[in-house]
Parts: sequence; structure tokens; C-alpha cells
Amino acid sequence: MKRILVCEDEDSIRDFVVINLRRAGYDVVDVASGEDAVEVYKTQNGNFDVALLDIMMPGMDGFALCRWIREQSAEIGIIMLSAKSQEMDKINCLMTGADDYVTKPFSPSELVARIDAIYRRVSQSKAPKEESKIIKAGPFMVDGESRTVRKNGELIELTQVEFHMLEYLLKHKNTALDRKSILRHIWGDSYVGEDKVIDVNMRRLRMKIEDDPSSPKYIQTVWGFGYKWKDD
Repeated sequence: MKRILVCEDEDSIRDFVVINLRRAGYDVVDVASGEDAVEVYKTQNGNFDVALLDIMMPGMDGFALCRWIREQSAEIGIIMLSAKSQEMDKINCLMTGADDYVTKPFSPSELVARIDAIYRRVSQSKAPKEESKIIKAGPFMVDGESRTVRKNGELIELTQVEFHMLEYLLKHKNTALDRKSILRHIWGDSYVGEDKVIDVNMRRLRMKIEDDPSSPKYIQTVWGFGYKWKDD
């Protein structure tokens, strides 16, 4: 069963979201505050595939909740709900650890499509692979079966989106990949979000794997096009 944690303090919006997600086949647990979300997450032993979090909440806001959940799990998909549409607000959502964001107001079909895209990626990450596929590149070793990444033997914690981005780049070493192809590979053909989600997730990935993220050695930007992995 597809399980999702919904945290939204406005009753009308939360009820609207819950109804539409249940119609789409999700097992929904909904709460009205960040503090309640933490308690539910603990009592449920983190047994969620996706978390949908509102940003503006009294007490523990969505940013703090997102950071807390991400500390518990790199695998869970996190989507932020934001009433703000400014570029910096969207970037802040993703840099906090979210995989995607949805701006209010939103249509039920758009919301479900975005959640479905994240859920597909999470479920693929959990599914066992038929054979182990280890990719080595310079100091990195990426294990597709265990979903682990090591640099010089040291484990690097990546979210499921960051992992699949890295794996995709490594499978196409020294090849420029356009943003649309990366978006389709990670989120699927039905994704209706913005390309910005690629740029911010790449920035997060660089911060975790590059010696100097401001001057990346491995993940190269191809200006006006996309990204490529530069092999040693």
C-alpha cells in the first residue's frame, strides 16, 4: 500500500488533499502540526513512502520538519507545499532536503501527479534488483543494489533522488545530459514541475560529493543545456 504522511495546519486544505490522495489509492495519515507529525512518524516507525509538508505552520514549521524527517531517512520522498512562488522560496524548499515542491493554489491532478512521480522513484529504490551493479569512477563506488555511495571508502548519505541523479550521470560519463532527459529519468514522463528542481538537487549533490562544491571537479554544468559527469 502506498503510504503518505500529510502535514497541513489548515483544515480545509488538509481535508481536500486527503480526499484526493485516498481516491488515488494512497493510505493517508494526516496531522495538523509539525510536532504531531514527528510523533506519528515515531509511532509508525517511519513507515511512509512520501511526506507532504506545508511550510507555514505555527510551532515547528515545514522546513524544520523536513530537516528532521530527512535526518531519519534518506529514502522517503518529501514534497513541500508552499503559498509562496518566489524563486528563493522554491530553492529553500529543495535545499532543506525536499525532493519537490508544489505551489498553492494547486489542482488535484497536479498534486497527485507530482506525488506519484516521487512515489515511483521511492518504490523503485526499495525494489530488489536482479543483479548487483557496481559503478566505479575515480574515488567513488556506487552500488545499485544496496543504494549506497562511497568516496574513498567513506559512506555518503544521499536521498533517493540524489542517488538516482548520480547513478544516471555515471552511466553516461563524459556525456552532456540535458535537463529534460534528467527530469524524465528521475521523475517520469508525466512530471509537470519545473526544471529548477534539477538545478537545486544537483547543487545538493555537489555539496555532498565534491571536495569544493563551488568549483566542481566531477559534476560539470553545460551552460544552457544541462550537466555531465567528467571522468578522471
